Amino acid sequence: MKTINNILFLIILSGIIVTACTKKDNTNNISDLEKLRNTDNISVQMDSAQAINSITMQKVQDVLDLSTLYLSGKRNTEIDKAIYTKIEKYFQKSDSTTFNDLFKELESLNVKKVRVSNINVFQKIKEKDTLNFAKFNVEYIGDKDKSVGSFERNAQYTLVSKPDQKNKEFKFYFIKFYSDSPEKDSTSVGVTK
Repeated sequence: MKTINNILFLIILSGIIVTACTKKDNTNNISDLEKLRNTDNISVQMDSAQAINSITMQKVQDVLDLSTLYLSGKRNTEIDKAIYTKIEKYFQKSDSTTFNDLFKELESLNVKKVRVSNINVFQKIKEKDTLNFAKFNVEYIGDKDKSVGSFERNAQYTLVSKPDQKNKEFKFYFIKFYSDSPEKDSTSVGVTK
């Protein structure tokens, strides 16, 4: 009886394997060469736009994380100086006023952590220049992981090409962080009296 069960098991297993191997794929088999011939630049642009969104979101998150870390310290230790220097490296040009708005807001709300979401990068053409902007939401988290609030913020950034590279590589820098909206509406939004 045991031999019959083993033989029956092997027959069923063989049948499943043969069926799985001979099952035809209903999708059209298209070669890689054929895919390349029919590819257009739209899919490549979508990929680069998604990459820019992802990179921008990561850079915004990094600046905010480093800022909250810097503000939680005494600001006069070697570690604090190193953190401040790291924040400056995210900016093309920075001076003493670069971080004023950001630091004031984080300090006044006693922010301990920040979550960035819903980032939207876009370009604005001004005369012959193309300006890059990011609009994003930030959720501030205070003591005991309580949400302080969610706010919409803006940043202006630039991508600078590396001259020594054979392939096109860019370095990402912020120009303005928590800048005013690039285009002002005729209607004011915010607190009304």
